[in-house]
Amino acid sequence: MIMKEIRFVDVGEGITEGHIKKWLVKDGDAVKEDQPLFQVETDKAVVNMPSPIDGIVRIFAKEDSTVKVGDTIAQVGTKEELSGAQPVQASQPPKQQAPVPEEHKTVPILHEGVMATPFVRKLAHDLKVDITTVTGTGPGGRILENDVRSHAQAESPQKKAVPKFSETLEQQHQNDIERVPMSQTRKAIARNMEASLSIPSAVHMDLVDATALYNIVSGEKARVQADTGTKLTFLPFIMKATVEALKENPNFNSSYDHETMEIILKKYYNIGLAAEAPDGLKVVVIKYVDKKSIITLAKELQNLADKVRNQTITLDEMRDNTFTITNIGSLGGGYLAVPIINHPDVAILGIGMIRDTPLVKDGVIKIGKQMPISLVFDHRVVDGAEAVKFGNAFKKYIEDPEFLEML
Repeated sequence: MIMKEIRFVDVGEGITEGHIKKWLVKDGDAVKEDQPLFQVETDKAVVNMPSPIDGIVRIFAKEDSTVKVGDTIAQVGTKEELSGAQPVQASQPPKQQAPVPEEHKTVPILHEGVMATPFVRKLAHDLKVDITTVTGTGPGGRILENDVRSHAQAESPQKKAVPKFSETLEQQHQNDIERVPMSQTRKAIARNMEASLSIPSAVHMDLVDATALYNIVSGEKARVQADTGTKLTFLPFIMKATVEALKENPNFNSSYDHETMEIILKKYYNIGLAAEAPDGLKVVVIKYVDKKSIITLAKELQNLADKVRNQTITLDEMRDNTFTITNIGSLGGGYLAVPIINHPDVAILGIGMIRDTPLVKDGVIKIGKQMPISLVFDHRVVDGAEAVKFGNAFKKYIEDPEFLEML
């Protein structure tokens, strides 16, 4: 037998560290191939890590500790192989540097280990900020424009002379204050929200007549439950209407490349859905929504919701979204909201609660079902007129009984 090292590998998505949540075996236990050894929590999910071979396990990383990419967490082998063995840390290959645009070649490109674009490096140079002292809030710790500007402001003499009022309060209430470490998920949410702050966003709001949608779901959900065991909700229909609106307005199904100033149009439709989990908000992704039926989408939604609650969701089930929907109405309250764009998407669609509302049809007032929507979009990529067109297209499909019955 050849001893195997279990390391925290680079799983992509800018993830650089994980948290050993729980060991499922003890040091020195005999384990079988594919037997789960421990649970590791990353920014995205909690994953069970299996043993690569039969053997004895030797544990190096303690429970409730943080590990970096390349760290050796455990070894599995024979007693002879493990005796005196030391964990070997992975050597990190040198990072490839992107070509420097002509307009930035006069700026010294020092500190190659720092993750920052030439534009951000030039800004740090102009503001006389030592970029190695800046904490990056972008994906994977990348230093953003806002990070440099905030650091420069904090270093100004005026700022240095002002004492932190919060520190004074904390000293006064030190026996009544508890500092709570953030979970990996909450750290990821914080980083993503800070990255989203760099997006110049605007919002378009509207009200949609959801009477046809409500009637179809109400009339079919009992039959679907009986025939398939699947809970039918409004969301699969909303996803389908969203995809049709994206086809008519393709710039919303894209991302923005800041360095090249290009729009990356995506000709596949993977819809991200904000989901509340025990450890914080997660975005699950339904792939190729345009190719799936309403019943298939309902089954996938139910399956992913169970995985989020049970903390068994995988990284692959939370990546590669092209557009995001957040169903605010499912929480049972609120009217309109302004959600934050899920970086690097160009837009996010907020869906409010469907309510009984007086509606005017052909000059007659009657009670109908009204659904508020809010579309937050990246103003670098799309303008307000395009947002109105997207909203009108979405409304057209939600309000059309023939379209909804055809799905």
